Amino acid sequence: MVVASSTPWSASCGTGSWTAPHRSPPPRRTPTSLHCESPPPADPTRCLSPMSDKGVAPMPTSLDDVSTAPETAEEMSPEQRTMARRSALSGFLGSTIEYFDFVAFATASALVFNHLFFESMGPRGATIASFATFGVAYIARPLGAVLFGTLGDRVGRSRTLVYTLLLMGAATFAIGLLPTPATIGIAAPILLVALRLAQGLSAGGEQAGANALTAEHAPKDKRGLYTGWTMVGVGFGTMLGSAVFIPITAMGQDFLLDFGWRIPFLLAGPLALVTLYVRTQVKETESFKTTVLEEHGADVAASLTAEPGPATVPLWEIARDHWRNLLRVIVCSLFALTGTMANVFAISYGTEHQGLDPSILLTITSVVGIVTLPVAPLMARLSDGIGRRPVFIGSVLLIAVGFFGVFGAMSTGSYLLIAVAMFATMLVAVAGNTVQAPLYTEMFPTRVRYTGYAVGTQVGLIVVGFSPTIAAALVLPGVNGWVPVAIFIAVCMVAAAVSAFTAKETRGLSIEEIDGAFIPSEEEAQSSGR
Repeated sequence: MVVASSTPWSASCGTGSWTAPHRSPPPRRTPTSLHCESPPPADPTRCLSPMSDKGVAPMPTSLDDVSTAPETAEEMSPEQRTMARRSALSGFLGSTIEYFDFVAFATASALVFNHLFFESMGPRGATIASFATFGVAYIARPLGAVLFGTLGDRVGRSRTLVYTLLLMGAATFAIGLLPTPATIGIAAPILLVALRLAQGLSAGGEQAGANALTAEHAPKDKRGLYTGWTMVGVGFGTMLGSAVFIPITAMGQDFLLDFGWRIPFLLAGPLALVTLYVRTQVKETESFKTTVLEEHGADVAASLTAEPGPATVPLWEIARDHWRNLLRVIVCSLFALTGTMANVFAISYGTEHQGLDPSILLTITSVVGIVTLPVAPLMARLSDGIGRRPVFIGSVLLIAVGFFGVFGAMSTGSYLLIAVAMFATMLVAVAGNTVQAPLYTEMFPTRVRYTGYAVGTQVGLIVVGFSPTIAAALVLPGVNGWVPVAIFIAVCMVAAAVSAFTAKETRGLSIEEIDGAFIPSEEEAQSSGR
């Protein structure tokens, strides 16, 4: 536990220590009125109104109205515990929707779109074009990260997450209604790409916002566990997205290409509505409200309409002050190749190059997802005990080895060997996937947490999004043509491990202590012109 004092302080870093010289940790919040240079608006409590039980909640006008976030789970009030659980549930459902849509589109890219939307390009060209359509969302994701990250850091996490959910649900549902080129010609693939871009725009801000919201509501001794539920949603959505295609593919190619492929996309509509209800019940975090008051006082409206500057443009502050952690998140995000390779490329490779049954491969990935999913909360709790870095690093290094086994098993044609190799690889992947949430959120202070997490992950995911296309180009003829793909995955995993190793361990620190570590000393502030 870190004890506040007036001397330089440090936190356990696993193999070393994190020391912040010339800085004092921030004091506990005390009721202090904040004054503004400009007069407050007629109703300052309505300047910034995150969603609440009644649709909007008034922002406090001074720190008198803001309660201190709990240090530990035992210190939480009933209301704080309720908000922490609601935010975790909101994150779980939101990431479930996001990755259900993600895997549904990925599976359709591997099995459907090459036949319906790009058939005129020939077998190889259609496969590459189909995977490229899947990948274009990753071009929009960084834009969504900047857009929704800025909104989340300026007007609130809870309201912004409602926007991301509505956009994702609407775009996915519309794909299920999309006519094919046989009906509207070239407009069909153009609309498919446009809707995929909308999905990417939304996804750019979803997971980062959910993790920021949950992390700031959670107690410091269980932040890994609470934020881990967002990543459990990733696994559940991935499994659900694969599972829904099993009965559809089992009914035959004709049914799949006729109407069956539309069913998963149409299911996204009601799923999004359920998640929307839960999301509107989550209030804004105390740390965010306190940060807004400290920077802008009661005159929040003026801060939101003023000329942009370093204090009101989170991306600028990240580029200036937090670029090292931004680079770490970008490289660590290569971990996400795991899901893309297992749920997109591996199915296509097994079907097209090894002659395997796609319905059996989908069944394997779905069953593996179900069996390994309960491990996720245990890994999240483990990160609260031994740290984020060792769990993440161990996971990605084992993944680097695991895919050699997965593709090697596919070359034998044995479904049993494929299932065993996939299970072993995905089991260790659960650890890295779960611990991403606290690892990334704790790399940035509250004022730019949403943007830092979102931009870092989404820039890194550009490579991930096009990895099926890269892998398709790397595959060589012959039974061992998968080897270059496995090497590509291994290189990315090792890079992620090295990046995480250079980060500082932050387990056990409160949000205030994390924010305090980013407060520059007087010498640093003067040297940077701040």
